[in-house]
Amino acid sequence: MRHPYVRLSRGAVVATAVGALVVPAVGGTAAALPFKAVPAAAAAAPSPSGDEVRALTPAVQRQVDAAVQRVMRQANVPGVTVGIWTPDKGEYVKSFGVRDKTTGAAMDPDLYMRIGSETKTFTVTALLQLVDEGKIGLDDTIGDYIDGVPNGDRITLRQLAGMRSGLFNYSADEDFFKAFTSDPDRPFTPQELLDYSFKHPVLFPPGEQFYYCNTNLILLGLVVEQISGQDLNDYIQDNILDPAGLAHTLFPTGSEFPTPHSQGYTDQTASGEVKDSADWNPSWGWAAGAMISQLEDLRVWARTVATGVLPDGDRMISAATQRQRLITPPTPIPGAGYGLGIFDVQGWIGHNGSLPGYESLTIYLPEAQATLVVLLNTDINYKNQEPSTLFGDAITRIISPDHVFDLPAEPAAR
Repeated sequence: MRHPYVRLSRGAVVATAVGALVVPAVGGTAAALPFKAVPAAAAAAPSPSGDEVRALTPAVQRQVDAAVQRVMRQANVPGVTVGIWTPDKGEYVKSFGVRDKTTGAAMDPDLYMRIGSETKTFTVTALLQLVDEGKIGLDDTIGDYIDGVPNGDRITLRQLAGMRSGLFNYSADEDFFKAFTSDPDRPFTPQELLDYSFKHPVLFPPGEQFYYCNTNLILLGLVVEQISGQDLNDYIQDNILDPAGLAHTLFPTGSEFPTPHSQGYTDQTASGEVKDSADWNPSWGWAAGAMISQLEDLRVWARTVATGVLPDGDRMISAATQRQRLITPPTPIPGAGYGLGIFDVQGWIGHNGSLPGYESLTIYLPEAQATLVVLLNTDINYKNQEPSTLFGDAITRIISPDHVFDLPAEPAAR
């Protein structure tokens, strides 16, 4: 049974339902580690050689068109928007399919979309800003701030941000899945989410393994609130969204969803029946996956989160802290490393997102200063792969053959 989650999409390396990378949270599949774990102390995964992105000529754009349409047919994706931007080799922005299967309304680049685990990049950025201000330290333990965390006197904020805490993923808990699917409109509090996690034993000692886990981000969100004195959504608005000029990105506090937006199609239901999830309450993802954005904002955010630099040239976080963020020890996925709320897949830096009805991929290739954003209105897997990963793979094989976003399929659940 799949669980709805913020996950690191296998499609990216990391995260989701809220999420995406490898281990599903809500929307994922299993609570156990699906691969042999890689020690956190291992060296960062090397990026492939080569730094070229192909010019987006009409011929190349036709190849991208064909690849996107092929994946749509294979994975039965109702609608998708793709944006590719380079400083000197052109850009490509195009939508395919429909935003609403009932009305047949077309997909459009200006639609608001739920972005699932890409929320993690914002929450961890907030944490790193507080590090820069000297208010917290990455090697502080979570027990210094939050009581009742298993191994809380040993798990550091760095390990939480890097998915190496050993805590159980609340979105993989069966009781959570039942509660969520029985009433997708209900709100969840952060403490309720932690309770689903903390009833399980820890999976491994802190720092010993990589395990993608939404619980980590709930804890970091609470730390940001405690130290800043602001609600997380307000802190992110004031200190990240406004300075970056992200006027079409928001952290909802309920089920609000600005218009125009796409409907979302998911099988993350008690019966497995496909339903429209647009109005479901994303509070169960909170700091791990509740946010909403739009294509052009994600174009800006891709570069900002990968470099630490705002569009006006000021810094979002310090250069020294950004260097720590981009230390990406390898994960069990070949060619994929995960740093502090960010991944490196074959040289592409960023995050993906998945939660019921929606998936996203926002990545930046520093060598070429190239950006790729993919937004789609389903999270239904195709042959155990997230569709956002399929799009990322197909597109990068064309535009950056030396840097292919090629994550393997997740083994089928038994």
